[in-house]
Amino acid sequence: MTAAAAAAAAGPRLAVLDALRGLSVLAMIHQHVGIWLWRGPDPGMDRFDYPGLVLLNTMVVMGAPMFFALSGTGTAMLTRRARPGLDAMLVRRGAMLWGYGLLVNLLTPSWFSWGSFFALHLMGVAIATAPLWRRLSDTAILLAAAAVLAATPLVQAWLQLPPELTNPEMRDTSQPGGALRLMLAASQYSLLPWLSTYLVGFWAGRMIAAGRLRALVVVGAVLVAIAGVGHLAVQLGLGAPDSVLWRGFRLKVGWFPAPIAIVMGLLGPTLWVVAAAVRREATAPLRSDHPLAELGRVSLTIFIVHAPLFRELSRPLGIWSALGPFATMAWVVGFTVVCLLAAHAWARVDFRFGAEWWLRRVADRAPVRSRRDSS
Repeated sequence: MTAAAAAAAAGPRLAVLDALRGLSVLAMIHQHVGIWLWRGPDPGMDRFDYPGLVLLNTMVVMGAPMFFALSGTGTAMLTRRARPGLDAMLVRRGAMLWGYGLLVNLLTPSWFSWGSFFALHLMGVAIATAPLWRRLSDTAILLAAAAVLAATPLVQAWLQLPPELTNPEMRDTSQPGGALRLMLAASQYSLLPWLSTYLVGFWAGRMIAAGRLRALVVVGAVLVAIAGVGHLAVQLGLGAPDSVLWRGFRLKVGWFPAPIAIVMGLLGPTLWVVAAAVRREATAPLRSDHPLAELGRVSLTIFIVHAPLFRELSRPLGIWSALGPFATMAWVVGFTVVCLLAAHAWARVDFRFGAEWWLRRVADRAPVRSRRDSS
């Protein structure tokens, strides 16, 4: 069976993509929990003396772009065939995801303000505007992603964003533009540059459906090459500090505001991983009840729950920034096991009453309705 045939047989859902979605959300959550619960290095030591926790902290570098790209891939596979009411359904899905994001904002006041723009808000806007994306050609979608990336350092310079954005700055709605400023470029996962990951994922979904996996490898290589050449130019002194070139192609430890070199440098390998996973699916299909696939089916629910659970409830429990490395790792491993067991048990009732279930029940109401739709 070819990759295209595997995609067609699975409809809008491929178990291997669910598994990747589960892995990506775990990577993001592990990084958050590790940072929030660990008390930091002991006297005379630094962070690199704790390789396990350092690894947890770096896992997000692949988790975030893959999470967003897979959202685009799922949308593209869902919209392969035009159906009555499809556009309205996409807008409702996007609106609900935005609503989920606002709920997380309200439940996590130590991290977010009402105007914070995080992962769910980004996916909400991206999916709500999918009626536009699905009407574009494959080339036009890639050009739209390129335009988002090209605009990012220009807008960051125009807004005079600092080289490193702190959490208080990324939730601050008192600046000119208020919440719109945060949505555009000044919050954690603003439209610039992160919408590009969704758009490239949307394009990748089309390529998967057409069996053109080689295109994912080629575009991934182009993204990595551009990121590398741009960073080399900065290293050679062609971009003065605070210039547009410097803002776009410097590499730094801090994640926000994200230079496009980081986004492209991670999005390229994301495409390679997705292509390899789908190619493997053609010869060795992943079972829908694989633990990671089941986890991917509730990744949205887990993502919503983890922030208030570990960011807020850890404080009255006395474990916020209070645990040693072993206790922190124990919490991370324990939460992972609980999520895997809960997802397996929940699958028996089709994940009823989870965030994904409500998304399908409300947004996908007649005339567009399917239990197999990708979230």
